[in-house]
This record gives sequence, C-alpha cells and structure tokens, in this order.
Amino acid sequence: MTWSDQPVHVRVPATSANLGPGFDAFGLALSLYDFVEASVTGAGLTVEVSGEGAATAEFGSDHLVVKSMMAAFERMGQPPPGLAVRCLNAIPQGRGLGSSAAAIVSGVLAARALVSGGQSLLSGQQVLGLAEELEGHPDNVAACLTGGLTIAWRPGTTAGSKSGARVANLAVLDTVSAVVCIAPNAVPTLEAREVLPRVVAHADAAANAARSALLVSALTSDPSLLFEATEDFLHQQYRADIMPNTARLLVRLRRAGVAAVVSGAGPSVLALTVTGQSGGDVVDSIARETGTAWHVTPLDIDRRGAAAQTGLLGAAS
Repeated sequence: MTWSDQPVHVRVPATSANLGPGFDAFGLALSLYDFVEASVTGAGLTVEVSGEGAATAEFGSDHLVVKSMMAAFERMGQPPPGLAVRCLNAIPQGRGLGSSAAAIVSGVLAARALVSGGQSLLSGQQVLGLAEELEGHPDNVAACLTGGLTIAWRPGTTAGSKSGARVANLAVLDTVSAVVCIAPNAVPTLEAREVLPRVVAHADAAANAARSALLVSALTSDPSLLFEATEDFLHQQYRADIMPNTARLLVRLRRAGVAAVVSGAGPSVLALTVTGQSGGDVVDSIARETGTAWHVTPLDIDRRGAAAQTGLLGAAS
C-alpha cells in the first residue's frame, strides 16, 4: 500500500439531529467546524488536540479520530507504520451538536485521503456505512458528510433493520439559518436515550409523521411552516426531567413563537430562523432571562459537508 507523502487536512461541520419530529432520521449541517490534519510517519503515534476536548489528546490510540482512522485503514488493507494527528476543535462535546460524528467522519476521510487510490478502496457509500457503524446511528454522520438537510434510513421491511443506511440530501432555503443555545454542561447521549419509552401511542406516532413531512416542506419551500413543523411528540418531553434547563428554555422560546427544538439528544437548543424576521435577538434575550449560562451562537446552514484535501492545516476553505 502506498501512502501520501503530504499531510491531509479535513474539515467537518457540526450537525443537529432530529430537528424536533425527525427522530433518528433528520440531520442538519451547521457552520461550526472541527479541523484535523494527519500525516504518515515512520513509526509511532502522536496526537495533539486544541480547542474543545483538548484533554482527549492523552487518549492516544483510543482517541475517536484515531480509532476511526484505524477502522478505515483496516477496511482498505493495513494501517501505516506511524501517524501524526492534529485536531483543532470548535464543536462542543456532549452538547447535542454531533461532535462524535464529526470525529468519526474526519478520521475516516483522513485515512482514505492518506492512502493512494483510497477513494476506489472506500467508496462514498462505504464511508457512510463505516461511519454509521462506528457512531451507531446514521443521522449525524449523514449530515456531516454531505451538508445541508439529510434524511437517513435503513432499507428493509422491519424496524431496526441492520442493512446499510441510505441518505437523501435536500437543499435548505437560503433564507433559513439557525441560532444554537449551547448548554454549559454535557449530557451523555446514552443517558438521554435510556429515558425514552419503548412504546409510544399510535396517535403520537401519526402526529410526528405529519410534522416530519411538514418540516421537509418548511425547510425547502415554505419557511412559514417552521413553527408547526418542529413540534415533537416522540422524545423531547421524555428527556425534560434529565435536562430541566433545556426544557424550560424550549418552552419559553416556543411560547414566543420561535421554531425551537432540542438539538440532537440535547442539552443544547436549536432555533430555526428566517431572514427578515426577528429571530436571533429574541432567542438571545429569552436565553439570558433563564439565568442559565447559555452560549448563544448564530450559525448558517453548512451546504458543503465534510471536505478533505492535501496541504497544510487551515488550507481548506
């Protein structure tokens, strides 16, 4: 196997999954990025991390970016003799903004780019499949890879099918953007999943299906539908007890007419806004009134997705 003699630089966006009613299916890429630079060395492993999660550099071979790289190398044939990995992170970890998906996607893409002919050894669909396997669900990794709005599903006639994920990518209206209220403390995704009921009422499932379909229309053609389209019946109410500050902020925002949802498994909150309408200022004002140290951040929709290229760290646009 032949390795690239230049470093590879990867940029990956943050993502918000679910978007209210689209539980485990919808994902949206956002303009907040992690960067990874990786190069093949003669031997050994060095990991440097700055920004969010800087302390994870000490994980070494257990670092999620490195583990994802090694998984990709194994799929393509063999690992290199040594690696040097540098991570510059802006995506908050454990906040519902797809930090683990970003780490996985950046690792898989970095490994593929370091191998000569890597794209023929690991196709786009295989990248998605491996990233889904490492993450455990496809919604965040799909949006991270392709950008924009994604709908991920697994083919098959039974719920919980283990066949590979499929993804539909949709263009979001240019007038739609986002404001993220980043929570001061993390909540593990596993903990947020454990509180969900195993069975839900048929009426709730039907209502959620309608809102999910409506959300596609709202994001791609008629943003006046965003508030109604982001109503959820499947997961947010059940998570309120383990993230009460999130629940309180969500109630206040929606009472003010803001199309707000729990971002992914939480605890951050995502508000979808429309150009020309009061959105960001209202979100910031209400977040301040709660007394919780929310970090309110306006973001654009990322429409490009993950990108990998050879060159120096910071070279990708």
